Amino acid sequence: MCIAIPMRVLKVLPGRALCERYGRGRQEQSWVDMALVGQQRPDTWVLVFLDAAREVVSAEQAALIGKALDALTVARTDPSADFDRLFPDLAGREPELPEHLKVQRTKGRT
Repeated sequence: MCIAIPMRVLKVLPGRALCERYGRGRQEQSWVDMALVGQQRPDTWVLVFLDAAREVVSAEQAALIGKALDALTVARTDPSADFDRLFPDLAGREPELPEHLKVQRTKGRT
């Protein structure tokens, strides 16, 4: 499993961009390969894995992903963390299989 990090494009050069991520009180910048998503304008948000942009996302999506990653960090480091507060979209929900797995499970019963 890979986890892509949301980063904002700051400066564009052919084939790469200087991007930044704010997280947990520190600002991180790095050069990112843009071959998979094409040239992007400054202030565009991209998901980055292994120093390569994999997908262009909206600022809202980037914020949600950033919050989720921060919540995972807190959950991993603080055993007394309030998981319902960290993951409000999951609180009180039963786990559900994705549709493609529900179909497989149904086929297996015949």
